[in-house]
Amino acid sequence: MAAGTAPTSLPNDHPPTRALLVGWAAVSVVAVIGVVLLLGPHLPPGNLSTEARDQRHINTLLLAIATPVLVGVWAYLIFAIRRFRQPGGAITDGPPIMGDNRLQVAWVATTSSIVILLAAFGTIQLLGASEAGAGGGQGPSPLAQPAHAASALRVQVIGQQWAWTFRYPGYGAVETTQIALPAGRTVELHVTSLDVAHSFWAYQLGVKADAIPGSDNVVYVRPRHPGTFDIRCAELCGLWHGHMSTTGVVLTPAAFKSWIARQVAANRPATKTLPPYRLHYFPDPTRRAG
Repeated sequence: MAAGTAPTSLPNDHPPTRALLVGWAAVSVVAVIGVVLLLGPHLPPGNLSTEARDQRHINTLLLAIATPVLVGVWAYLIFAIRRFRQPGGAITDGPPIMGDNRLQVAWVATTSSIVILLAAFGTIQLLGASEAGAGGGQGPSPLAQPAHAASALRVQVIGQQWAWTFRYPGYGAVETTQIALPAGRTVELHVTSLDVAHSFWAYQLGVKADAIPGSDNVVYVRPRHPGTFDIRCAELCGLWHGHMSTTGVVLTPAAFKSWIARQVAANRPATKTLPPYRLHYFPDPTRRAG
């Protein structure tokens, strides 16, 4: 700082400052509308299930809230470069600027309000404001159950190095290598593992739940229409972790009924040799892949 330069206060009600605020507000309105109407429908994870649709709506809301902040950062950066550039190529520091109490109070109040509102919104959603419930793979006892939990289709998801299998206790405990779910019906997934920690991630369904040996993680999902979804393991589980993937399908109720009947018939010999259905299993350690 040049010798003898005294601190100056940030000018109040300066015309360039008012122009900055007006420009920021105008651009923010246009940008938020664009985010909600144009970008929002294409945000992940899609709308194949009720849970995925709700997550997409939340992602759209968060992006809409963040957009004015991003616009404000860029607007002020451009404003500061133009407004406070030293004339004539001077290489000395400009005069220091004292803070503006009104600006500081407005900033703290705005950011605090956003955080509090988001915390309240998240808590309400978690405790079951939506029909999806709060079964997110937190364990065997979800915080809240969806409206149709009593009639939910139960499917057990079993992780093992390095594949997924799926067991349907309501259909003779048949175990399949592909998962199929009926559209329009709540599904209660019970996620577990036979060996090490895995993580069941059904991307287009908006489902992710850890598969832990000796544990039963419950997660609810309600497919909305027929389609396919990708399944990945989201937990490093050994040498072939990257290949632990498969594809699931959502079928119409009639198509699902036919599919599960074929699976029961085709797998009947293997089903007889399976251990009884349990919420989790403890296989012989000497037979694990290691």
